[in-house]
Amino acid sequence: MADLFDKQAKEYSMTRPTYPDELYEFITSKTPNHDLVWDVGTGSGQAAVRLSEIYKKVIATDTSSQQLAFSIKNQNIRYQQTSTNMSKSELERDVAKQETVDLITVAQALHWFDLTTFYQHVTWVLRKPHGVLAVWCYTTPEVDDNVDAIFQLLYKESAPYWDPARKLIDDKYESIHFPFQPVEGMDHTGPFRFVRKRLMDLDMYFTYIRSWSAYQTARSKNVELLREELVDEFKRAWGGSGIIRKEVRYPIYLMMGRVGDEVPK
Repeated sequence: MADLFDKQAKEYSMTRPTYPDELYEFITSKTPNHDLVWDVGTGSGQAAVRLSEIYKKVIATDTSSQQLAFSIKNQNIRYQQTSTNMSKSELERDVAKQETVDLITVAQALHWFDLTTFYQHVTWVLRKPHGVLAVWCYTTPEVDDNVDAIFQLLYKESAPYWDPARKLIDDKYESIHFPFQPVEGMDHTGPFRFVRKRLMDLDMYFTYIRSWSAYQTARSKNVELLREELVDEFKRAWGGSGIIRKEVRYPIYLMMGRVGDEVPK
């Protein structure tokens, strides 16, 4: 999976949305201890840096060294490259010891994981019974009717170039296997909906699209998804000037749970 994002690591770090305070407040209110977080698939650290303001220590891991090269540094974040199939001994050496982690987060990455192995790791490192696993994804951006209509055409054309795992995001994680119990005070594990808003000009919007793994896959097959006529349509829909900044909204869907009496499978 990691190599899908290596070529556009810089664009990814520049344009991928950060996440709203409401999301972090909701998650962190469910962990009585705020000592240690494991942020898995951290990428360039968008979630890790925010969590480091709340928790004493963040272990942020990724399989991509190129992604980690653009990580956002903070004194209480330790970035760690890990293997794709991390063993139990590597988990203890590079991440944390058994039942020491208060919160595990996965932002826009769970759909790439071998869930059976990952859930075994989750069960081993989370504190019992109050440790929390929080995973979330964001779906396609929303601007306005004119821009969104062109975007949906582009997104439909990009479909053959996405990895099949992308369908889990299109399903808002509703179809993902998530065998955990609701956290205290909740009667289900989600998805819970949030929205991230960001002002973007058209160039930044295009840079976001070019950061897609599907865009890079298409280019490797000599297919340009942002072809000239489509770019012109976007310009007209944007208002005739690319320097105009528009509010871009990213719907976010959160799944959250804790380890129960039975080991998740």
